[in-house]
Amino acid sequence: MNAPLSDEQLAAFARDGFLVLPNFYERAEVEAVQRGVHLIIGLLIEQHQLAIEQTDFAPETFDAGYQALIAHDRALGGVVYDAAKQIPAFIRLVASAQHEAVVRQVRGTDAPAIAAGGYGIRIDNPCEEKFRAGWHQDYPAQFRSLDGLVFWSSLVPMTDELGPVEFCVGSHKDGLAPVRETDLENPDKTGAYGLTLADETARVSKYKTAAPLTEPCDLVLVDFLTLHRSGENRSARSRWSMQMRWFNFADPTGKRLGWVGSFAAGNDLRAVHPELVVE
Repeated sequence: MNAPLSDEQLAAFARDGFLVLPNFYERAEVEAVQRGVHLIIGLLIEQHQLAIEQTDFAPETFDAGYQALIAHDRALGGVVYDAAKQIPAFIRLVASAQHEAVVRQVRGTDAPAIAAGGYGIRIDNPCEEKFRAGWHQDYPAQFRSLDGLVFWSSLVPMTDELGPVEFCVGSHKDGLAPVRETDLENPDKTGAYGLTLADETARVSKYKTAAPLTEPCDLVLVDFLTLHRSGENRSARSRWSMQMRWFNFADPTGKRLGWVGSFAAGNDLRAVHPELVVE
């Protein structure tokens, strides 16, 4: 547990800015989270007395009834989203000793920390652009520390149709990228979703991209400075994934900022990092 990654894995992460770790989580840990999602969906169907058939829990179909639920009322999808991050099994996974050991090893620190408000379960619905994350780095939307880590894990088997996360390989080495606070092509996107890279096309074109197809229990470890975006979900099912963010109390930038959070904490990027914002 003190050194969960091999030397080869550490080198690959340092080179690419992300790393796929197959079967990082125990199946029982992930199924407990899936079971919690299934329970929430069922409770909402019951509460609103909807004529939606929900099958018994199975890991492969844990989200049964969800598409019918949001077809009835899209706002109920937001209720599921907010509730899912409070599933006890998910919180246990966020704060797992495995995560702590990875942060200690990768960042060489004795001061790992969990980013409050920096964890949740994303639900990327089919053909829904408003909440799809464009090219971005996690740091401007999270702060905490420059050397933060994202623990990303899909709850469904990833396919090309579901729109896997796409990474710019090695982009973390080029540091913080300037951003605009409004997505001119998608003005309905707000907050962190509204951030767009300045000179996005030119910046992204410098890198090779990768979009790994992972399975439940796999982990993708991501550097806070790695450029990445959500894929376009062209399937008939929502893409469910866990994002769990840790940071380093000992990072100089984090100490200077007092480890303050970003959008989820109500802080303005322009107030904290005015040099990053392009008019």
